[in-house]
Amino acid sequence: MTKAIKKVTLELVYEVVDERTKSILEVVNEIKRRQEEDFRYLNNKIDTQIGQLRQEMAQLEQRLDTQIGQLRQEMGQLRQEIGQLRQEMGQLRQEIMQITQKVDSQISQLNQRIDTVIQLIVDLKR
Repeated sequence: MTKAIKKVTLELVYEVVDERTKSILEVVNEIKRRQEEDFRYLNNKIDTQIGQLRQEMAQLEQRLDTQIGQLRQEMGQLRQEIGQLRQEMGQLRQEIMQITQKVDSQISQLNQRIDTVIQLIVDLKR
């Protein structure tokens, strides 16, 4: 009879262990399923954020390219303006030189006339 009690007790223990093992496996499987779902969700979220970041980077690159293009265009215009100013300065120098030569010529003529007038005055005093 003790063998029978032991056998029944062991069978009951095995049943309880089997039931408990099944319940633990169900919980473990549920945890695994949730983990997989969480990982998929996180992977999707990361992929979405990476996509957004790439899009933002592309937009920033495009803005930079646009601004660089505008700056290059402005630099080209400034170079043209500088070239024009240099030309104008060259023309002004030439005009100043011409005016200076005319003034020098006129001063020379006036000096000659003054010399002539002085000579006439000296001649008249004699």
